[in-house]
Amino acid sequence: MSKFNNLINSEIPVLVDFSAEWCQPCKTMPPILKQVKKDLGEKVRIIKVDVDKNPAISGRYMIQNVPTILIFKSGQIVFRQAGVMQVNQIMKELNRFV
Repeated sequence: MSKFNNLINSEIPVLVDFSAEWCQPCKTMPPILKQVKKDLGEKVRIIKVDVDKNPAISGRYMIQNVPTILIFKSGQIVFRQAGVMQVNQIMKELNRFV
């Protein structure tokens, strides 16, 4: 948990993709996030958190549906949405904070 806290306490936005191996919609997110990373490069950090392997983190942020995207800026949640998001939707949100 302390490693996660260190990661999200960043001046650059940190997108956290909460997902699970059994979740079919979650499987659509990696190529979308790869494109976001390609477009924004070092302006954003992207982390994937498996809710089954990290129940403490998932519980702390009350993740009830996967996939869920949280965007952190300086340790604070600045955006939250459950469900699959497209590249343009994610870019719109991230561009508010880069």
